[in-house]
Amino acid sequence: MKLYDYLPSGNSYKVRWLLSYLGLSYTHIPIDIHKRETHTPEFLNKNPAGQIPLLELEDGRLLAESNAILTFLAEGSDLIPDDAFERAKMMQWMFWEQYRHEPAIAVARFIRNYAMDSRSDELPALMTKGEAVLNIMDDHLSERDWFVGTSRSLADIALYAYTHVADEAGFDLSQFSSIKAWLARFEAINVHICMGDIPL
Repeated sequence: MKLYDYLPSGNSYKVRWLLSYLGLSYTHIPIDIHKRETHTPEFLNKNPAGQIPLLELEDGRLLAESNAILTFLAEGSDLIPDDAFERAKMMQWMFWEQYRHEPAIAVARFIRNYAMDSRSDELPALMTKGEAVLNIMDDHLSERDWFVGTSRSLADIALYAYTHVADEAGFDLSQFSSIKAWLARFEAINVHICMGDIPL
C-alpha cells in the first residue's frame, strides 16, 4: 500500500494518523504541491483531480479524498459506530468538515504560511467563517467528550487534523475551552502521532 502525501497537509495527516492507529504498514510517497507535483502527467493519471492524499492499494486500485480513505481503512474498526444513526452522524460531521471547516481554517492557514503576498485580502472573510466553525464545535463539545456517541470516531480524526493547527491560521484556541479539552483527550490516545510524523 502506498500513500501519496504532503506532510503539512491536514488532509494527508488524517490518513497517516489512522494508519498509525490501525497499525498498518505502507510506503510513504512525498509529493510537493508547491512544485506542482500533483499536476504531472504521471500523477494526474492516478488522480485526475490533482490532489493529495491518494491511496494506492497493492492491487493497483486508487482512492482519493481524505475522508473516503478514512472510511475505507477503518472498516470494521472501533472508529465506525455500530449503530446506523451514529454512523450517519459521524458522516454528517465528516461532510461538514470538508464543506465548512476545511475551506475556512485550512485555507486561512495556507494563505498565512504560503500566499500572504497574493491572497491576504481573503483573510478577513475566512477568519469570520473560521470563528463561526470553532464556535459550533465548542458548543457541541461542551456536553460531550467526542463528536459522536461516547467514544472517538472518524469524525474526531477528520476534525482534529486542521483544528489542532488553527493557531497557524491566526485563530486563538485559548478562548474555546471545550475544544482545548477535546484536543487534549485526542492527543492522549496512545498511538497519537504529530503532523510531521511518518509511521512506517
